[in-house]
Amino acid sequence: MSIPTSELEVPILKPLQKSISPRPSQETIKIDERDLPRNQSQWRPSFHLTAPGWLNDPCGLGYDPATGLYHLCFQWNPHGNDWGNISWGHATSSDLVSWTPSLDPILSPTAEYDCRGVFTGCLRATDLSGNPGALTIMYTSVKHLPIHHTLPYTYGSESLSLAVSRDGGKNWERQDCNPILCGPPTHLDVTGWRDPCITTWVKGPVSDPSTLYGFISGGIAKKTPTVFVYTVDPTDLRKWDFIGSLVDVGLNLRPSRWSGDLGVNWEVASLMTLGNESTSRDFVIMGAEGCLPLDSATPKEDPEARRRREARGQLWVSVKTNREPSSTGALTSYAFSGIFDHGCFYAANSFYDTQTARQIVYGWITEEDLSDFLRHRQGFSGLISLPRVVGLMTLKNVKKARKSALSSITSIEAIPDVDTFTIHTMKISPDSRLARLRQKAQMRHRARESLSTLTANGGAGASMTSRWEIDANFSVGQSCSRVGIKIPHTADGENCTTLSWHPLSETFTIHRPKIENKEVNHGYETAPHTLFTFSERGQETEENLRIHAFFDSSVLEVFVNERTVISTRIYHPSNQCFEPLFFAESDAISDIEPAVLLRADIWDGLGV
Repeated sequence: MSIPTSELEVPILKPLQKSISPRPSQETIKIDERDLPRNQSQWRPSFHLTAPGWLNDPCGLGYDPATGLYHLCFQWNPHGNDWGNISWGHATSSDLVSWTPSLDPILSPTAEYDCRGVFTGCLRATDLSGNPGALTIMYTSVKHLPIHHTLPYTYGSESLSLAVSRDGGKNWERQDCNPILCGPPTHLDVTGWRDPCITTWVKGPVSDPSTLYGFISGGIAKKTPTVFVYTVDPTDLRKWDFIGSLVDVGLNLRPSRWSGDLGVNWEVASLMTLGNESTSRDFVIMGAEGCLPLDSATPKEDPEARRRREARGQLWVSVKTNREPSSTGALTSYAFSGIFDHGCFYAANSFYDTQTARQIVYGWITEEDLSDFLRHRQGFSGLISLPRVVGLMTLKNVKKARKSALSSITSIEAIPDVDTFTIHTMKISPDSRLARLRQKAQMRHRARESLSTLTANGGAGASMTSRWEIDANFSVGQSCSRVGIKIPHTADGENCTTLSWHPLSETFTIHRPKIENKEVNHGYETAPHTLFTFSERGQETEENLRIHAFFDSSVLEVFVNERTVISTRIYHPSNQCFEPLFFAESDAISDIEPAVLLRADIWDGLGV
């Protein structure tokens, strides 16, 4: 559960005050405030889940076999477009693509123990005794504010409570036993204690495979962010027993630019075992609060988007269970880590989908890049991401990365073979069921073609809607300095959203249209990304660059080689898009082609 940092002195929070003023550049669009529409309805997504008012963390995710419906809840203020009055919104779906939202909250802050907020939690498709036919949600019940990792913790401000539905999620009853836990372990000085998650854990510290584990996110003051681990009785979900903290990584661990800053307090952490036919690894996906500013200064003429947002990150960590007690008392040890999303995506929450036997992740895509002035006008704030499938990516016979030494890439586990490596990392893909969005879309195909700088020059092509998907594959030559896709927003092709990979710096960027207006942050997004070279039978082959992007009115989600993801917002005043332009650039003087577009599929007019 994320709380705006500017509102730490009051229990009911006022609007976040931002002052964002990117400097103009040659491509800047000059906009007078009077030219902005009264209601930015063109920025409202069509196939992402939204709600009127304020929306943040997804929660209560799961599948109900009794009704054949998926459930997705979210933090919601139905009475205003700012954080406050935090309740649970609710929506159901048969396919994770088309959602039917409830008009009213299913839980509001009305009980004595949750009068300050019904914060994030999880769902289990049983009753309290573990019997099918009912649904149980476990949530953080809040009776005191403010709560923040920078403030002394007030014991009892956060507690754990339950609610049960016996009619498929239409009506929910708080339980008389609430709260079942009144706060964190009293011997620990915590920075936070919230966002329960309940799951199985094959490699967990308890040998009984039927054991359920409960995870509550937070941190230990002046020591480490962590997750508080409990065993849960599967026949009585009211019984939670604390067994220890999950991991001790210290404060603000930053292994490298590939892994991000692990912060001082964790939120909405979920543990999962991801594997394939050869092996498995335990991963934790979590939001990290209290990240330190980056050392280098951002050029004022080309601001980086994340420097103007909350000091937090959406990360993942791979952990190994300690069979012997560690010096810190933690149940696991840090192995390697990465960044789950490099953009304006936070509070990722997940569930195991019994229908597909896959782990599904949703997140909150924020409205941080809009001022309160514009955010209030549009009538909604925040939305839920598209569903993502996470797994274990295993790459065999890896010889090298494009530039970096494998040992310096801290988001991978590189296991040496004879003269190559086997690499493990987290795989993040859009759910394949999103193909249903294409049913009424116009499909365009681009066949193999050599690319150059000239490919992307000149005017724009045919007009497109603002609801599209692009899946493009490139072969990138050694002379290439930049390769990618431009999406023009004007007919002359001058103003674009540009998705590009820079091989020399191993960096993927999204440059958004420049807007000279203090109300909008359109700084660029950036993420480290490399391509691996494989060696088999004496032949070395580098993998292709794959860019898979979804755009929905103002929401852009980009997946690169299924391991680097950036979510961002495009607040272009016209909301116009034209056919994509594929390009490549080279610093070499030779005529060698810098890159080849192997194939690109474009679906225009996505919808449900």
